[in-house]
Amino acid sequence: MNQIQAEPKTFTFDEFIKWYPETSQLRYELHNGVIVEMPKPRGKHSKLTGSLIEKLLITIRETAKGDIWFIPRESIVKPNRHQSGYEPDIIVLNQETIDTETRWESESVIQNSTSVKLIVEVVSSNWRDDYYDKFGDYEEMGIPEYWIVDYAGLGGRDFIGNPKQPALFVCELVDGEYIKKLFRGSDVIISPSFPKLNLTAQQVFDLAL
Repeated sequence: MNQIQAEPKTFTFDEFIKWYPETSQLRYELHNGVIVEMPKPRGKHSKLTGSLIEKLLITIRETAKGDIWFIPRESIVKPNRHQSGYEPDIIVLNQETIDTETRWESESVIQNSTSVKLIVEVVSSNWRDDYYDKFGDYEEMGIPEYWIVDYAGLGGRDFIGNPKQPALFVCELVDGEYIKKLFRGSDVIISPSFPKLNLTAQQVFDLAL
């Protein structure tokens, strides 16, 4: 006799936030109503993320934005869809507009694109989330700049080529759509939000070593 598998329970964003354990050592996201346990950043992924945060903070201070832009330890981005919610690897927020976020103080939730200068996702085994779902949702929200840092060359061949090789994409919002630019090797990263960053793609990849 064939067994009938039960459909997974689905959640709205508000139900997800209410469910999310405050003291959890794990990270969770909501994908189309399904709560997904995210791989905890470890090893190279964790080192690259932490080191890139440091580089961005230095640039923020050098451009006299230290009192305006900040990188929180954690936050959850609520896209326009009510059944998804993401916790970016890196998010740069704008102190001048954070007061518009009615759920920031109590829940660390970001809902408005005006609060965000940059989101960075460092690609891991679940690369489709970064290249498809988050790309589309951040674009629809109006997030002005989104980086996909694929230091291990894990993404689909349609994105990073065949044979696969490390890639860094800077997605800039232009007229409501992302214009995606690819950077590799000695290419100097051109960032609309961080024009003085002065890093090559390879230097970012090497942060994982």
